[in-house]
Amino acid sequence: MIVLDEQLLGRNIETEIEKWYKGVVRFVIELRPGTVIKDDAIPKLLHKQNQPTFVTINEKDFWRKVPIDDKYCLVCFTFPDSRADEISEALRELFRHPEFSTKAKRMGKVIRVTDREISYYTSRERQVRRC
Repeated sequence: MIVLDEQLLGRNIETEIEKWYKGVVRFVIELRPGTVIKDDAIPKLLHKQNQPTFVTINEKDFWRKVPIDDKYCLVCFTFPDSRADEISEALRELFRHPEFSTKAKRMGKVIRVTDREISYYTSRERQVRRC
């Protein structure tokens, strides 16, 4: 399951991802309909899902700030809002990387994607690794 941050609504990103991703694609607001979901509540919601990968461009509020658990993955793109339409292809490329090519490899990681590099830390090791 891929869970998209609500700030990605209305851009057809989910439709673009569904073209190549075989699993379910949802927005975080669908995990708890009818309520306001603050950033600090997202890890708790993800924990209740079946191995979700959360995708956001709100890197400043998630990278090195949220608790991480082996039951989910967070992907933080550093793209500005104006480049949100690039997320589907960038996510697909990330999923092709040997370090992140399966759900099992992604779980327990917070991943930061920039134009130049991919970095991440895990639930077991908070030291940032680059690839």
